[in-house]
Formats: sequence, structure tokens, C-alpha cells
Amino acid sequence: MENRSQQKPSVIPGVFRVYARVPIDRIGVLIGEGGRVKQELARRTRTKILIDSGSGMVIIEPEAPDVPPYMVMKAQEVVKAIAYGFSPEKAFRLLDEDQVFMLIDLKQLVGDAPNHLQRIKGRIIGEKGRARRTIEEMTGTYISVYRTYVGIIGDYESAQAAREAVEMLIRGRQHSTVYRYLERVMSRIKRDRWTRLWRTGFRP
Repeated sequence: MENRSQQKPSVIPGVFRVYARVPIDRIGVLIGEGGRVKQELARRTRTKILIDSGSGMVIIEPEAPDVPPYMVMKAQEVVKAIAYGFSPEKAFRLLDEDQVFMLIDLKQLVGDAPNHLQRIKGRIIGEKGRARRTIEEMTGTYISVYRTYVGIIGDYESAQAAREAVEMLIRGRQHSTVYRYLERVMSRIKRDRWTRLWRTGFRP
């Protein structure tokens, strides 16, 4: 763990700065062995990442004045993805320009009764992880079920389809119904993408 006393940033007026909070049990994942994950994220986004290992507070700011704000925001997305259960390898996918992170708060949708939450999580994950894996494969996304949250990483259209599939399961729809929905929507998404490529002059 990092020394908390070394992580108190000097406040520089006018510097674009964003924040995230990471559960204590995920701090070690964010830092990585020997600081590897934190250092790689900082290098790839050209940011400074300061972590308070006691509170879980993370502060992200540009390493230089010429770093665009979207790079700082991308670093924040990666930190949030790791906070909500994704491995660093999967979270780094968010550094690609077209990738987004979506979060579903199960408590907001179904309440906070522990038994009900556990049942809903079981429906999303499926036996031996089969349901989650099927949705991931059909949409090309990554899905994490962590505590009372479901996180999704993917391009916007695919992540939105995966989100709707998860919410259908939460509402009690059968898995087979959800998979048929995904077949239809992903077929439409792929067709629309090919149409857009064709209109812009792309030829395979």
C-alpha cells in the first residue's frame, strides 16, 4: 500500500482535477504489484494519480498543461471500473476512444433486502457464470457484478444493449427471452454499422 502521508496533493489553482472513491478492498488492485497498474494508467493518460489508501479517495490531474481534459476523464473511468470489480486489463479497454463505462445500482431498482439482492445477482450471473458470459459474448462487452452494482464496459450501442438485457433479467424476464432480444438488437446494430461504413465509402 502507498504511504498516505505522501499522497496529499498540493492544491494548484486552475488545474483541472477529478475525483473518484475506491472501496478499500479494491485499492490494492488499482495500485497493482509494485505500483504497476497505477503507473501504467498514469503513463497512458499522462496524468498524476494520487491515492489515499485509508479513505479510498483518488485524485486525478494532468501531468502537464497540454494534457487534454478528456484524458483525465478517461483515467477517472478506468479507476471507477476497477473500483466496481473489473480487472485492470478489462478496465484499460476504456482508454479506447469509443468505449464507455455504465453502472447499474441494483439497490435503486430492487431495494436493499439482502435475500432479494442475492437472488437478482444470481439471475444476472447465472449458473457457473453462464448468463453473464452469454451476454458478454453476444454484445462484445465486459460485465462485472460487484457488491450491489453491475458494471458494463463496451462501445455505447453494445453496452446499452447489455444494460437493457441485465435490466430485463432484473425485471424477471426469462433468460431465453433476453437472449432472443439480444440476437435481434445486435443484428440491427451490426447491420447499421455496415450501412454507415458503406455510405462512407469503406469496402472490405
